[in-house]
Amino acid sequence: MLYVCPGAHLQRMLKATGAQYMISLTSNGEPPALDDASAVPNRLHLAMHDIADLRPGLIAPELDHVERLLDFAQDWDWRSPMVVHCYAGISRSTAAAYVIANAFAREMDEFALAQMLRERAPSATPNRRIVALGDRLLEREGRMIRAIHQIGRGAEAFAGEPFHYPAR
Repeated sequence: MLYVCPGAHLQRMLKATGAQYMISLTSNGEPPALDDASAVPNRLHLAMHDIADLRPGLIAPELDHVERLLDFAQDWDWRSPMVVHCYAGISRSTAAAYVIANAFAREMDEFALAQMLRERAPSATPNRRIVALGDRLLEREGRMIRAIHQIGRGAEAFAGEPFHYPAR
């Protein structure tokens, strides 16, 4: 099961779930410090800003980021919890969770997964660039992008609430 949260809830979420897998999507070049780093042996940190278009001086999500995300998730067994987080838990982390779900929950289509995301996370506004790159890598012919467009922008929030996203 995927758990998604803002950075402010990361320590609590890791303790509550006992997650052995964690994905961090932050603009900081360094992964987040953990109270007990050995408690989460499988960690991926992707440094990128939460932007949808290229901007000078900022790191936009790139194809390599999404390839690494999918490669990391490939090693995950889906029975153990994985925590995905970004600064606010609204855009980058929800996009990453949506891409992972589309890669591995083959019995559900892109629109059902997007609707489930909206139900679980009213404030989710998945980063469209990450979703578009995932759509390209997974050869979904624009269906992932259209599904996220269909659920629309999430409710206004400074930070999202932690949620789980059952994708299998």
